[in-house]
Amino acid sequence: MTENATLSRRQLAMLAATAGAASLTLGASEAEAYQGNMERALSALYDALGSLREATSNKDGHRVRAMELVQQAIEQTQAGIEYAAEHGGGGR
Repeated sequence: MTENATLSRRQLAMLAATAGAASLTLGASEAEAYQGNMERALSALYDALGSLREATSNKDGHRVRAMELVQQAIEQTQAGIEYAAEHGGGGR
């Protein structure tokens, strides 16, 4: 990960707010696929990524590796939400 690719907490908050607003405008069929626990997990992952990015870099590469893993978790969580939306999976 490069420093140029990082997002500030403010940018992450804006992204989360945009995603939240988008979820409120879903149609009835898409609302059935809302994944509340997955959305909360996604929010927590973005918070974790922001905290890791703000941490000092004196961690012998562990901070960077943690950011990579959290980014992977974000991608997988988003993929799960999208899958549920496409296949009518509602619930938690």
